[in-house]
Amino acid sequence: MTILGLNYAPEPTGIAPYTTGMAHFLADAGHDVHVVTGLPHYPHWKVADGYRGGSQEMDGNVRVTRVSHPVPAVPTGKARIAMEAAFAARACRAVGTAPDVLLAVSPALLTVGAALRWKSSRTAVGVISQDLYSRAIAETGAMGGRGAKSAESLERNLFRRADGVVAIHESFRRSLVRLGVDERRVTTIRNWTHLKGASGDPQALRRELGWRDDEIIALHAGNMGAKQGLENVINAARAAEQLGLPVRFVLLGTGNQRATLEHLGRGISTLQFIDPLPSDKFERAMAAADVLVLNEKPGVEEMCVPSKLTSYFASGRPVVAATSPKSAATSEVQVSGGGVCVPPGDERELLEAVLRLGADQEEGLALGFRGQLFARDALAEDAARSSYLGWVDHLAERVVGPRIPAPRRAAFRRVARTAPISNDVLADGVR
Repeated sequence: MTILGLNYAPEPTGIAPYTTGMAHFLADAGHDVHVVTGLPHYPHWKVADGYRGGSQEMDGNVRVTRVSHPVPAVPTGKARIAMEAAFAARACRAVGTAPDVLLAVSPALLTVGAALRWKSSRTAVGVISQDLYSRAIAETGAMGGRGAKSAESLERNLFRRADGVVAIHESFRRSLVRLGVDERRVTTIRNWTHLKGASGDPQALRRELGWRDDEIIALHAGNMGAKQGLENVINAARAAEQLGLPVRFVLLGTGNQRATLEHLGRGISTLQFIDPLPSDKFERAMAAADVLVLNEKPGVEEMCVPSKLTSYFASGRPVVAATSPKSAATSEVQVSGGGVCVPPGDERELLEAVLRLGADQEEGLALGFRGQLFARDALAEDAARSSYLGWVDHLAERVVGPRIPAPRRAAFRRVARTAPISNDVLADGVR
């Protein structure tokens, strides 16, 4: 089995932890797993020291091949497409012998095209859709109307040719069906909470970061890109300063918009930028905050399910989500009971929600506890492991016939309740 995915460990955030985890699920279950991936570069947009294209390594039981590709210092739409195209072309050549199952992680969307070149009577192709590429272009306005339509057409044509597609949220499943993908080929498998829980003293880290006891810390942790629309957080911090309110907005991480945001927020006393932290301190920082902020650009609705929510919920801190009512993010916060939602792009509403939750410790603890329960029950790693094993076994049946041990057949039947598959399809294979 081969997995094509641009992002993989040691990248700490974004898609990489889920591609890495999936590879380990499959390898630990006895599959011969070969991952073809790129050079670690996210979220810094700089190749990590010690990595080069053409290298081979072992990650536990997973064989990893890294291929070279450009990494733009300023990841504009065109620059990212050039990077993804170079990766897809080189990854396709690095597959080697035709595998029984070839999985492609999207984005990068062009990787799906590379995987489909191997589709045959001997190789089944599955796609894991972590973001909806065409919706991202449309909702962020990255390439204009014509570019969005072209991306939608490409995404439709590629996904419809795959033998199976994983959607990471039920809203993604509906979007893929509207895109034109046969609903019998789409299986919902949720991302999981991959953090192990904060260790150490959050209060000590709070002091180390300069956070005072008499101020409310509203932390946004993660990527600072176009879809986050973090100008709204800058404006909320400015309003807090003007009103003399005891709030500090903290932007932790990096991304292609960080320099712009730092320029916009220069001189605001209620705003702090922090470089990415090691995983142990990252988890402690979330536990040390009073409120965790999720912010999305107005108009972002279908393109993604923010991966930071799995970490936010696990932290036990209340979430304030400035997101569209139609977005998967709003759905997650409402279903979990782990926070409150306010309109995107409204800094006053964001500030008021942060003040209210930060001041009401009892409500904050209750919301945080509900989020933790949701992470434990709905975002469990064991559920994702079982689902991926069943899905891959079903893909393998198309090319090698039934050979799945009974316990794993039962696991897949549980998954299939989310994405019903007819007996005819199971018998004949998905074309």
